[in-house]
Amino acid sequence: MKKKFRFQWGAFLLFLVFAGLFFLLLARIVSIQATGQVEGQELAAKAAAKYSQEEVLTAERGKILDRSGEVIAEDTLSYKLVAVLDESATQKADDPRHVIDIGQTADVLSEYISLSREEIYDILQKGQAEDRYQVEFGSAGREISHTEMLEMKERELPGLLYVRNLKRLYPNGVFASHLIGFAMKEELEDGEMATKGKMGLELIYDDILTGENGKMQFDTDRWGFLLPNSETAVTPAVDGSDIKLTLDKTLENFLEDAMSSVQDKYNPKRMIALIANPKTGELLGMSQRPSFNPNTREGLSENWLNESIQLTIEPGSPMKMFTLAAAVEEGKWDSNATYQSGSYQFGSSTIGDYNGRQGWGTITFLEGFQRSSNVAMAYLLERIGPDIFMDYIDAFGFGHKTGIDLPGESAGKILKERDINKLTMTFGQGSTVTPIQLIQATTAFANDGVMMKPYIIDEIKNPDTGEVTQKGEPEEAGQPISAETAKIVREIMASTVTDENGSAKRFALQDYTVAGKTGTAQIPGENGRYMTGKDNYLFSFVGMAPAEDPELIMYVGVQQPQMEVTGHGSQPVAEIFTSVMENGLKYMNIEPEETEDTPTVELGDYIGRSSAEVASELQSQNVNAVITGSAGAVTAQYPEQGQVIVAGATVILQSEGEAVLPDFTGWSKRELLAFQTLSGLSLEIVGQGYAVNQSLSAGSALTDGEPVVVRLQTPADSYKVQMTDGPEGIPEENTDEIIIEDTSE
Repeated sequence: MKKKFRFQWGAFLLFLVFAGLFFLLLARIVSIQATGQVEGQELAAKAAAKYSQEEVLTAERGKILDRSGEVIAEDTLSYKLVAVLDESATQKADDPRHVIDIGQTADVLSEYISLSREEIYDILQKGQAEDRYQVEFGSAGREISHTEMLEMKERELPGLLYVRNLKRLYPNGVFASHLIGFAMKEELEDGEMATKGKMGLELIYDDILTGENGKMQFDTDRWGFLLPNSETAVTPAVDGSDIKLTLDKTLENFLEDAMSSVQDKYNPKRMIALIANPKTGELLGMSQRPSFNPNTREGLSENWLNESIQLTIEPGSPMKMFTLAAAVEEGKWDSNATYQSGSYQFGSSTIGDYNGRQGWGTITFLEGFQRSSNVAMAYLLERIGPDIFMDYIDAFGFGHKTGIDLPGESAGKILKERDINKLTMTFGQGSTVTPIQLIQATTAFANDGVMMKPYIIDEIKNPDTGEVTQKGEPEEAGQPISAETAKIVREIMASTVTDENGSAKRFALQDYTVAGKTGTAQIPGENGRYMTGKDNYLFSFVGMAPAEDPELIMYVGVQQPQMEVTGHGSQPVAEIFTSVMENGLKYMNIEPEETEDTPTVELGDYIGRSSAEVASELQSQNVNAVITGSAGAVTAQYPEQGQVIVAGATVILQSEGEAVLPDFTGWSKRELLAFQTLSGLSLEIVGQGYAVNQSLSAGSALTDGEPVVVRLQTPADSYKVQMTDGPEGIPEENTDEIIIEDTSE
């Protein structure tokens, strides 16, 4: 039978509905594919935001180094402590990833960070109450050292994370602190933490020291796992540039140690000291007290001035050097000419010598300079002429900035409007100068009349590319006097140390000659008058050594030391100067005065020869040979072939066989490092100077990886320079107390 077709309206309508939905969905898919947008939002951007991750690659802040590359300031690894509180962080019950017991956690953490047990407990409890995923512990939980982090990890507390970070480290502690300054972490506007310079070179060169962070971009799934075959884009970090200074770490340590000793002993209100190379103008040491530790900022006061260049002082008697130089250069100096000491009448004012205007009768100008007579300077000004004298003051750079490569330098103020100002300038009263100006001007005496501009930056270099962006070079600052005048002035200044009438006898060194000038300058008080009292002076000394051909010049100023009744302010100044200068010259291998010529030996090429044969040959030449191995041929040597060494020096020979531990007594740090390199032994070197003892005796058996601790000591710790008073009746120190008596009505 033939079936009759029956139209199904219900099925047809259902078909139309589904067909319409299909075409709508198809149109939507085509639209999304074509535009890449949904409701005006970019799908690619949404996906990238969800699955693309970015990690910051932290740039390392540039190092600050001394002239030999020794670190003064650098970034070091530190950690930030984070405690995870959310239970969702734990995936397996037997491997908890969140804090389980906040009481136990607080007990343990209180042993390591500077918060009490109760404070830590409150932080953890509050975090749990507020349903926070994790908590931190403020500044107490930051800058944790690597060693502390490892110790804390050994306690196996669940839920603690240690986020790696960089911390600014100053390994020398109190070390030219007002020059170097400090940098510390601070929060930026975007919430990121960054190290920023706050003082000194760290602030001045913050942009140069600060590097540029990089980043690493990669794709992950919803759980944070790296997607296979995903591309990783890396923008490398650019580290900050390194700043290499002219400072010498060893000389600076000598200076810091001496100043700390004087600070503890005499508790002066202020101390300033500078060391320079007079041939180049390089500053080798710079310090002041009070000072501070840049790691902790302990001792940091409201005074952030680098006083060597920013503090102006009335210099006192060191200005007599320049009065003398002007007289010699103008042909007005006669050592044997005489004058009546004691007092000098200038209009209605009276200039007096320091001993109550008594003077020493009629004496020569040479003796007057040696005794630091103010009256002698007044008579010299008559011979020179006030205006010509002031021209020399200008030529020596006083009243002008030296142009040192540090900002904020003061120029001082030279008073020359009145004739009395010009007169008092001859002995350093009234007008003001800076310590760095005194150093620059004194280089003319040490450098045959040529004055050298001081500088502190040796070079600024990119550590990655090696590009030097700034280089310090010696620069002449003028020639105020001739070489012959400089020589004469040096000889006269040396006599203040050696002559029985000299004011600087206590500044004599053990093995070197010294030329210099003492100072005892008055200090203006708050009432506008000079302070009175035995110790209310700025005691100072500007000296150079060896006097015949100076290698170092030094300024030391000590203000208001607390002395015993019989003491004098030159004592603390001399203790700093003699200790630092004596040890500094020996450290620099400057030959002492009147020493016999030491035989020298030129080293040959010993590589490949029998170590025993080479050692015997060197010993016959009075050279100490140290063999790093037990036997065999020489495979390396220190120093290298062609080097000239003095008899009695040490030569290190690397040979085959196991390393043998020698007696390190008397070895320098350089020799110890050379031995470590050639032998492969691990040495832990402590201190500065020369080796005095070691943790394992010579010939001891060595354990793999066990370091040998070698302690070094500076010559200052080995002996103390003896300072004695002069013969009975000779003043131990001349004082520059100015007596100006106004007799006008």
